[in-house]
Amino acid sequence: MLTRRLLLAAPLAALPLTAAAEPRFGAFIASVRAEAARAGVSEAVLDEAFEGVQPSAKVLELDKHQPEFTMTWAQYKAHVLSQTRFEEGRAVYAREASLLGRITATYPADPHIVTAIWGLESAFGAHTGNFRVVEALATLGFGGRHPSYFRGELVNALRILQSGDIRTHAMLGSWAGAMGQPQFMPSSYLHYAVDADGDGKRDIWTNRADVFGSVANYLAKSGWRQGEPWGQQVQVPQNFTAGLGGRDATKSLGEWQQLGVRRADGRPFSRADVRGAIVMPDGVGGEAFMIYPNFKVIRRYNASDYYALAVGLLGNAVA
Repeated sequence: MLTRRLLLAAPLAALPLTAAAEPRFGAFIASVRAEAARAGVSEAVLDEAFEGVQPSAKVLELDKHQPEFTMTWAQYKAHVLSQTRFEEGRAVYAREASLLGRITATYPADPHIVTAIWGLESAFGAHTGNFRVVEALATLGFGGRHPSYFRGELVNALRILQSGDIRTHAMLGSWAGAMGQPQFMPSSYLHYAVDADGDGKRDIWTNRADVFGSVANYLAKSGWRQGEPWGQQVQVPQNFTAGLGGRDATKSLGEWQQLGVRRADGRPFSRADVRGAIVMPDGVGGEAFMIYPNFKVIRRYNASDYYALAVGLLGNAVA
């Protein structure tokens, strides 16, 4: 989840996977074990976590060949917001509405947005990744493009194993170490994962209550404003210039109306005092959205306007 900015950055030199690298990998693991032990991880947990761990050629290949992010918003929207996803989202929300309601009463967030994040991160729990998280993070911490970051996430993963919430064999995720149905990196898990059903474990892999609770807790702790919208699609006048837009260029809706901005249906806004900003992800001539503070909260989950817009629109669709 939170690795996307790193994964899309310019590549750094990655260590080739060769027999000559194996002694260095052993020394790397030894140093990580020592660091984790100082953080309170037991020898028994470390022995289990690192049993059979080797640098993964598949992980290094995926890390090395990250594609350039060249989609337009229109292309991205068509890719992630299919009619099938909308229909599935409505169906799973209807099925889980009672649980989501109880969860978001404890962790104040919008249940529709929680559902949308769940849908985008793991296709509503269907695709969570089958890489062994410890091995993936060890590979990236040893020979990936951002070794310091991933070494820290590896130590965090070992701390999670020490807590007893999950065993090594069940700690699965993406090739970059994003875990479970919310695709939390280990650091996000330590900060935001919750035991929502009170069974003594924070299980974001198989426990729906913990999945929803952890996503809702992430939003709540990131400043979610309960009862407020994330944004809405709007119309802008033909003479609207890109310089007027941007996430931080806030004005009151009354001021935007004076500039010719209207709701998507062409009607004026119902309130003039609310402040918002306009984002146009494909520039002037493309779709335009009025965004409010909750939009930036969604971006805390993934720092992408495309992602936040897709979450908001999917959330609207499942409501």
